[in-house]
Amino acid sequence: MTTASPSIPIQTAPTAAQTKRIIVAAAIGNGLIMYDFTVYSFSAVIIGKLYFPSSNPLSSLLMALATFGAGFLMRPLGAIVIGNLADHKGRKAGLLFSIVLMTLGTGIIAFTPSYASIGVTATVLIVLARLLQGLAAGGEIGAASAMLMELADKNQRCYMVSWRAGSQGASALAGALVGAVTTALLTREAMQDWGWRIPFILGMLVGPVGWYVRRHMSEAGMGAQHRPTVTSVFAQRSRTLWFGILLMAAPTASIYIMVFYMPTYLITTLHLSSTISLLTACLAGAVIFVGNPILARVADRQRRRKPIQYLTLIACIVLTYPAFLVLTHGAGVLLSLFIIGGYAAVALTNGGASAVMMLEAFPRHHRATGMSMIYSFGVTIFGGFSPFIVTWLMGVTGNPMAPAWYLLAALCISLFALIWFPETVEDR
Repeated sequence: MTTASPSIPIQTAPTAAQTKRIIVAAAIGNGLIMYDFTVYSFSAVIIGKLYFPSSNPLSSLLMALATFGAGFLMRPLGAIVIGNLADHKGRKAGLLFSIVLMTLGTGIIAFTPSYASIGVTATVLIVLARLLQGLAAGGEIGAASAMLMELADKNQRCYMVSWRAGSQGASALAGALVGAVTTALLTREAMQDWGWRIPFILGMLVGPVGWYVRRHMSEAGMGAQHRPTVTSVFAQRSRTLWFGILLMAAPTASIYIMVFYMPTYLITTLHLSSTISLLTACLAGAVIFVGNPILARVADRQRRRKPIQYLTLIACIVLTYPAFLVLTHGAGVLLSLFIIGGYAAVALTNGGASAVMMLEAFPRHHRATGMSMIYSFGVTIFGGFSPFIVTWLMGVTGNPMAPAWYLLAALCISLFALIWFPETVEDR
């Protein structure tokens, strides 16, 4: 093995077995992040009652959702710290650090006593846990995506990176299934007393497994001669960063409203049962997991990255309002499942091609930092507080169509950004 710098090793191309292990290592951390976000979203009503007590149930729910969003405020910092670590010391270093932080945050949520037991300390600990999770998530996506893309041949890049996006769907499916099973098997009293902690404990147990897998994976795709700095990313790639952040509006709003917030929306607004609402998230997660690699295969056959982005964005703009109109006018269980699963198939299966388009706009030594910054700022601005915003809007206006208007605004922003995003391919 030779070295280009003291901190970043050059290695030969990984074997097929090493490639599989790296895919698992990248996916398991992303999966843990999305799993924890999923189960928190599904437990928002209970968490609001236990840690943000109020005489008004809506106020408790809003505080729980605001805490969910507070974790996103740490994502830009995580993007800078962990993304730069991954560009400077190697992808493995960044991925190990992020999974430790995520596991710690999940454990705090799993075992923190309620407000009734320890008072305001409980509230502070829940907020701290979400901040740690946000810090971890901020750098995770960029490092994992860059590593997967750098493993692949030019005609397989979208497919490789799609497993990172697909893992989010698998994790949403796992989180929803755990939530659905515990809700179905436990009484309402048991669920509110201790049952809601089970999904978080299970997620915490995944952390050590992910750390072990990442600790023993080979470093791949490195070897840049540069020593990157955050300021150089801003200085040299500002246009790519700004339009990339705006591009994140549509996928971020779609997943956080149609997958993570949808169970709460179906329960509190459309008055469906908890089990049925969780099953819709299971379906959406399954569609994301299966659909991303399939669409990525199609994208890899295309000469350019943008056309498939235009197709999915325009289709979502056309479908969003009618979908919510049907949902809010008494759609039955089967029709609700079809609408949510269909929207997920259109809006949330293009993660591989979209991420590769953004990664290819950065040179190798800026990829992890640049992608992490695009993702974390975009998710913070357009996704993290979206459940809070649409809940507040519905509370103020009494209009259950508020999520549709929010989604349409995000879709139009991304369409505008796609037109101006620099479609260049840097540093193969």
